[in-house]
Amino acid sequence: MDEVLAIGSTPYWWMLGLLAFARAMDFLSTWVATPNLTLEANPIARLLGWKWGALVNAVLCVLAAQWPLAAVVLITTSLLVAARNFKSAWFMRALGEDRYRALAGELMEASSGRLILVCVSGETLLFALIGAAVVFFGRHELVIVAIGIGFVAYAGAVAFYTALGVWRARRSIR
Repeated sequence: MDEVLAIGSTPYWWMLGLLAFARAMDFLSTWVATPNLTLEANPIARLLGWKWGALVNAVLCVLAAQWPLAAVVLITTSLLVAARNFKSAWFMRALGEDRYRALAGELMEASSGRLILVCVSGETLLFALIGAAVVFFGRHELVIVAIGIGFVAYAGAVAFYTALGVWRARRSIR
């Protein structure tokens, strides 16, 4: 699992291409959902903005493509995040970022914090279980393990950024 790809080798270029595609899908899905980054859950991405974010991601891709385990984890996580973004992007775009944020805040206020926690935990734990099973049963295959770790990383990211978003929304309501 400590395999390193030589920069410029054919496997490196394939890994770089897959990474660039996955990160581009994450960027595209984010842009469709929140072109002004108003709804971006990651405060670092919001702070960097589109230009600096693209530069940081390009450097990340060039460096991570050398390590298959890290690259496949990042590819898997990025594609899952993009899929989640695309799921709601049309709704966010139709309402507009400010109106969507207001509606989400109203719905959070109308719901119990416990129900929100149970639902987010359910989603993230199910993804994490899939990832853990893939890691356990594929433990002898680098790509399979990396995909499993990507699922677990995705679950962690969803749990963290959803909790952060709920905390910020509830704080602003008070």
